[in-house]
Amino acid sequence: MRNIAIGIVLAAGLAPSVAPAAVDSPFLASRVQSGELQPVDERLPDNPSVAELRPDSEPGRHGGDLRMLMGKTKDIRLLTVYGYARLVGYNTRFELVPDILESYEVREGREFTLTLRPGHKWSDGQPLTSEDFRYYWDDVANDEDLAPFGPPRVLMVEEKPPIVEFPDERTIRYTWHKPNPNFLSALAGAGPLFIYRPAHYLKQFHERYADPEELKQRVRKAGSRNWAGLHNRLDNQYTLDNPDLPILQPWHPVTPPPSDRFIFERNPYFHRVDQNGLQLPYIDRVIVNIADKDLVPAKTGAGDTDLQARYLRFDNYTFLKESEKRNDYTVRLWKRGTGNQVAMYPNLNVNDPVWRELVRDVRFRRALSLAIDRTEINQIIYFGLAEESNNTVRPESPVFKPELQVKWASFDPKRANDLLDQMGLTNRNSQGIRVLPDGRSMEIIVDTAGESTEETDVLELIRESWADVGIKLFTKPSQREIFRNRVFAGDSLMSVWSGLDNGIPTADMAPTELAPTSQVHLQWPKWGQYYETNGEVGEPPDLPEAIELLRLMEAWNSSAESDERARIWGEMLAIHADQVYTIGTVSGVLQPVEVSNRLRNVPVEGIYNWDPGAFFGIYRPDTFWLAEGE
Repeated sequence: MRNIAIGIVLAAGLAPSVAPAAVDSPFLASRVQSGELQPVDERLPDNPSVAELRPDSEPGRHGGDLRMLMGKTKDIRLLTVYGYARLVGYNTRFELVPDILESYEVREGREFTLTLRPGHKWSDGQPLTSEDFRYYWDDVANDEDLAPFGPPRVLMVEEKPPIVEFPDERTIRYTWHKPNPNFLSALAGAGPLFIYRPAHYLKQFHERYADPEELKQRVRKAGSRNWAGLHNRLDNQYTLDNPDLPILQPWHPVTPPPSDRFIFERNPYFHRVDQNGLQLPYIDRVIVNIADKDLVPAKTGAGDTDLQARYLRFDNYTFLKESEKRNDYTVRLWKRGTGNQVAMYPNLNVNDPVWRELVRDVRFRRALSLAIDRTEINQIIYFGLAEESNNTVRPESPVFKPELQVKWASFDPKRANDLLDQMGLTNRNSQGIRVLPDGRSMEIIVDTAGESTEETDVLELIRESWADVGIKLFTKPSQREIFRNRVFAGDSLMSVWSGLDNGIPTADMAPTELAPTSQVHLQWPKWGQYYETNGEVGEPPDLPEAIELLRLMEAWNSSAESDERARIWGEMLAIHADQVYTIGTVSGVLQPVEVSNRLRNVPVEGIYNWDPGAFFGIYRPDTFWLAEGE
């Protein structure tokens, strides 16, 4: 049996546990002098996390406001993503290391012992202890009023919950009857699983702890239906819409919604310091201005932001580059971490029986892929800077296999025609379009969410190359909700979206995107719905390869060894590439990242990805700093 113990001293990406003398930010000086705040060495944990700066970074200094633009109020939740304070988190090598935790230990892949830093405090100065984890487990996740469906799925193994213990105020132990390889990656996610709550704050809104009369008054004053509704509204570590809620992120909100300008101030009790002892974050405030998302590129070009990637696209690059010198910023190009920039999803669950039989024939899907000129797409739309590729993992991933990136992805219209002819689709109408078995013309309507001219441009080029093999392509744009509902209901024959959300996985990250496990997978929504609802809704998979993907997914879920998980990833990726469940075009498209020339420690080259990566998160924005006046 293999035991894995990971402590703060040994964890990759962290500096030794002995921290230098703490240095406070002048931003907090008046509050310290007045006695409102303790001195910084009393606010930090006894052994704070010492940030290990990247080789291209340098120690910074405190101060300044960082300006950012968001397209809607709920986007402020991205400060939780960017701040990236996690119990365990990924470093830039995508290795899991302790962060909020002092250490963690894993035994047999099923027992996880988490140890908190002594003296760690919430943003309001109250101690962070195992009571905050107990409150979550006993009083939130297992309270029928707050969580009517029980604990999150990732905390269940074969529908069984873990045994959760709290041996002392710094120790939490989760134990399952079988391995749970999803647990740590869920804690480290861009939108993480929060298995703790500020119990000292939330108990006043919980019927088990609050004075009944006072709680009724709070519910009435807030206009909530009941105490559970009020508790859930105020208890969201992710959304940052309750300035009173204590958090553990580098910046905490001080502006309640609604607003068009949100201010986030440094967390006086944040647990990280730099190598010189300066408490992080370096930057005192983050100012988020809300603007129409379509205006964000123009406002970025005008110099209205200090760090911006959200709502910027590759086709904004030339415009942004022209304004660099005038508005004192630099545009950097990071690689996107998705499996593909624009991918097409044949719906294996489409309602139309004729089309359903065709799209379930692997020869048809292979023919569609072979009839796409990816080189043309790359040259015309991406100036040759992208990589022509299937929708698979990227070269940066340790489970990447180069042969799978190109399988059935060469431009070979002759072979595409031969495959279609082998299927018996030899008849054509007067326009040269093939005819379906029931006499209809082979016209494929591709549903889009209507949010990207880039998708439209790619589809226009595919339209031309598919016409050469006798297939006519039409696009049907609609609002995102309508788009998804059409796919989920089986009314859509084919849709277009980006590729794998996680194009840079390690073997220890769940391959859920490769198996029919979710309704949001556009190629098999009804199979995914069947899995999510334990067979109550949807359709059971009935293609052998899809059934095998589910078997492999379950084998990964039961594995305690990284080597075995890597083997499973390889098998699942090979099935995907061979069966062409999704049709990719190009990957590695560059993401413009605007960086003020005053802002330091932002990587020149990076990977822009949701999970893993948290966009800027793995590069630790708490270590970014502003060189004022330079």
